[in-house]
Amino acid sequence: QGQLKIAQAAMAARCRLAARFHHIHGTNIRLDASHTQATRVESFANGLCFSQEPLAPGQIFLVEIEEKELGWCGHLRVGLTAHDPQSLEVVPEYSLPDLVNMGDTWVFAITRSHNRVVLEGEEAQARGRPWEPFLLIARVRIPRDTLVGRSRPGRYSHILDDLYKMNVLPATARRSRIGVLYAPQPDGTADMHIVINGEDMGPSARGLPTTRPLYAVIDVFASTKSVRVIPVDYGFPSLQTLCRLVIQKHIVHRLAIDGLDLPPLLKSFCQHE
Repeated sequence: QGQLKIAQAAMAARCRLAARFHHIHGTNIRLDASHTQATRVESFANGLCFSQEPLAPGQIFLVEIEEKELGWCGHLRVGLTAHDPQSLEVVPEYSLPDLVNMGDTWVFAITRSHNRVVLEGEEAQARGRPWEPFLLIARVRIPRDTLVGRSRPGRYSHILDDLYKMNVLPATARRSRIGVLYAPQPDGTADMHIVINGEDMGPSARGLPTTRPLYAVIDVFASTKSVRVIPVDYGFPSLQTLCRLVIQKHIVHRLAIDGLDLPPLLKSFCQHE
């Protein structure tokens, strides 16, 4: 049990470190000071982003769609790559097909409907109860509450929360949360899973190498304008998380956080749970 707690603590620390965007990104992307928000400032392309660190097995890289832009066809694209962003001479304009054509990259476009991938001859697995406390993928347990977005305070926000509870919010909508991870398999390879609003879409790619570091790929494409990384605590909560819980316990409204005498990064963390 002691070794398990040590492993959980190590996973939690690694997850917090990787819950940021890499400083290497597409030419139309602007990152905020914390490297947790990525916004495409021009056009509809050159919005490629990567995780700051390679992911650990079972570690999810989770983003929330913060802003949309009308007039473009297409949405967020998500996946994994074995290419170290630092090694790229030029960041490709598109994840599909440019980055994928470089090899050792697996990326899928997120659509308005669920992106469940079923291989030929394979039946779709039962989705189970979407509001169980943990999402189970292979041997990984992920707190489901973090995987499902919440509306921000304001008019009619309760309607959006009801849509989440019914699991009918479109995957491409604002406040939708989308994550990617890989699950090691007995044959030494890994399956890539995409998680949309707390629901596992199943293996969307198989046979990924586990001998090379795998980075998350987030392509802020077309109608998706801005996304934010959402940290996920697997084991022991971080000091930031404990502070957030105390702050939220003593405020009436999340908008009240703006008036608190707190560091800007902590305010942002408390407001974007």
